[in-house]
Amino acid sequence: MITVRLRAGHVQPLWAGHPWVYAQAIETLDGEVEPGAEVRVVDPRGNLLGVGYYTPDSAIPVRILSRTERSLGYELFVERLTEAKSLREALGLPDGNTTGYRAVHAEGDRFPGLIVDRFDDVLAIQILTRGLFERRAELLRALNEVYHPRAILDRTPPAAAQLEGFAPSHGLASGQEITALRFRERGFDYEIPLTLGQKTGYYFDQRPLRARIETLAAGRDVLDAFGYVGAFGLHAARGVANSVHVVENNPFVVEVGEQLTKAHGYERVIRHEKADAKQVMAANPGRYDLVIADPPRLAPTKKKLRAALDGYTQIAALALSATKPGGLTVICSCSSAVDLTSLSRAVATGAAQARVDAVVLERHFQGPDHPVLAAHPEGLYLKSLLLTVRGAL
Repeated sequence: MITVRLRAGHVQPLWAGHPWVYAQAIETLDGEVEPGAEVRVVDPRGNLLGVGYYTPDSAIPVRILSRTERSLGYELFVERLTEAKSLREALGLPDGNTTGYRAVHAEGDRFPGLIVDRFDDVLAIQILTRGLFERRAELLRALNEVYHPRAILDRTPPAAAQLEGFAPSHGLASGQEITALRFRERGFDYEIPLTLGQKTGYYFDQRPLRARIETLAAGRDVLDAFGYVGAFGLHAARGVANSVHVVENNPFVVEVGEQLTKAHGYERVIRHEKADAKQVMAANPGRYDLVIADPPRLAPTKKKLRAALDGYTQIAALALSATKPGGLTVICSCSSAVDLTSLSRAVATGAAQARVDAVVLERHFQGPDHPVLAAHPEGLYLKSLLLTVRGAL
């Protein structure tokens, strides 16, 4: 196994448990390394820090899978998957009300490079490193061993695969052909066609915030901006909202959302509209009692951070303007490059532009089925602010 030796001054994060080895931290390699090969990572004195897969030309050439020297294959995969499954069971997942959740959350489950979302008896996976891709057959065997799913879908993002230097095998990876993802979340039954391409098919990370919205919605006129299939809207309707307006720019997604609304009997409360969320907010100043603005990821990398913060400022200004004085606004960011302080500053700037005071009442994060290593703050990617609007300045 090839050894990767780190530069002095770059050891402390790895020693403390951070799983990433950045390119600038590497001093030497003691041989030629094939893409995806296992490598040892050592400090300048030769002390072992861990083993992982090597990806040349990546900003993060090594992601640590084990702190001891061992083979990074099927046996380790079964261990990590079993550990992740046991954690979810300790959290009460699955249960009679929820059969859809994040089953493996990459670094948070000590399995860098792997995302697994469970949709009842179907798994949707994302393989995000060259090393895991090279061991895809072993990974699928381990997933079948631990979960016994009816099907496994590979939904690896092409952009992520390109960064790691491989072509993803998108589609059915194992098991029976299926046409839709069917699952239950907090008592709602969902059916998501496979032709919807967002992430693995659904956003499980916002389940705790959806529960909170349900408790806040009674008697309110609610805007679910950037609504996808309207999950926030369903929870608001069950929370006895006066009305719910779900805005989504993709016509097919709007159609799926309307079907879910009808299936749950909320047609009189929820209205779906194909429109640009920012235009809708701009056209409805002071219209809503509760505005939820949960846009797609604006900062996929740190290089996009400045533009993303400008985007969050604009969205905050529009969302706060669309909220009645004394009403509630929720601003969300799923960009790991945007930390909570940066998001708060962007919202404050947006409030100033809207000429209102925005007061933070609560801060929300991804659910516990998306765990975060204490040494890996980058894993806390989802941040949401619940604010109240305090009139004109």
